[in-house]
Order: sequence, then structure tokens, then C-alpha cells
Amino acid sequence: MNEQENDEMTLPDRYKIKSIIGIDPGANGSISIYDVDTNTLVSHKMPETPKDVYDLLKTVQPWNSICYLEKVHGRPGGGSSGMFNYGKGYGYLEMALLVCQISTVTIMPQKWMKELGVGTRGDMNPTDWKNKLKAKAQQLYPQNKLTLATCDAALIVTYGIRQLNN
Repeated sequence: MNEQENDEMTLPDRYKIKSIIGIDPGANGSISIYDVDTNTLVSHKMPETPKDVYDLLKTVQPWNSICYLEKVHGRPGGGSSGMFNYGKGYGYLEMALLVCQISTVTIMPQKWMKELGVGTRGDMNPTDWKNKLKAKAQQLYPQNKLTLATCDAALIVTYGIRQLNN
């Protein structure tokens, strides 16, 4: 194959993924955006309003982006009010991604956790488990100040990077 044929087989730069978004939904969740060109990650605590979510996501070019949105099922004992609010917030995220025309892949937490080798919570208390996830995220992104609130979204981004590199 000559050089010209090889060039014709590659995607134009405008179609290459430039941003990978990871979203850990919920009021205590976060949104992380990874810039492929600069190899940088920026993490945001979950915006407080649907408009704030939209304002954050519209800064990303839709044709160059993909979002990995964590999908969580209801938890026993979670309470109907809490699950209603969680579902409402999840809907806001889906709608903002749709309006911003960002391709979205939903991912179960067990899948990204298995891919990253963090195991399962098992008998760990919630604080110890979150600290384990935070430690993993800090290991992967030592230049970032990741918190208990932002570590899951950063790890979801890492899952997305790995999926795109496979």
C-alpha cells in the first residue's frame, strides 16, 4: 500500500475523538473530561442544576467526544424519595448529553471496576471503599487533585480510554 492510500484510510482529524467524558451520576457524583490532545483530565463536582449540567457539557465538541455514563440500579433500603431524585438527575444528564449531541455509552459500575482491577466492595464499609477508589484514581492521575466526590468519574474516563484503545 502506498502512502497516499494509507492517508485515505485514516479519519479526518475533525472526526477523531478529542474528549472522553466520564460521569458518575447523582448529587454527590461528578463529571470528568479528558482531553486526548493534551493528555489532561479536568474533574467537576456534579453541577447543581440542569442548566449548570448543560452549560458544562456544551463546552465539549460533540463530534469529537464520547461519554461513558455510569448506570446504577436502585439499592434496597435506598428510599423512594432518594431514588426519585436520583432518577430525575439521571434524566437531566441524559437530556443534556442528547441536546449537546454527545455520543453516550452507559456502563454498569461492575464492568468498569473489573476492567480497572479494583475488585468489588464486598464487606468494606462505604468510606473504605471510596478511599480505595480514590487511591486508584490518584495513582492514575497524580497531577490532579481528586476527591472522594470526583474519583469515580475519573476512573470511568480511564475505562473509556481503554475501550477506545482496544
